Amino acid sequence: MADIKPLADRVVVEPLEEDVQTFAGGQLVLPDTAKEKPQQGKVIAVGPGRLDEDGKRIPMEVKVGDKVVYAKYSGTTFKTEDGKEILFMRESDILAVLK
Repeated sequence: MADIKPLADRVVVEPLEEDVQTFAGGQLVLPDTAKEKPQQGKVIAVGPGRLDEDGKRIPMEVKVGDKVVYAKYSGTTFKTEDGKEILFMRESDILAVLK
């Protein structure tokens, strides 16, 4: 992902898929349309931060490698050349950093 450089206060997040639970009698298979959208992801790139009214750069609070929780319908989905799905979102769409 070294080729992606987000601008301003944008963050690139790789969604983390939740594990599908299985039952003793067999495997549960859900179609993609029935799955919940992930709300957790790993930050893979961050922009330099937004500018305030005086032109000063406000640093980003998240950093590459952080595991984050974001709003359910946040961001814009993008498929990379290798078929991986990532999200572009504003830092303000991130609700928390998980420790």
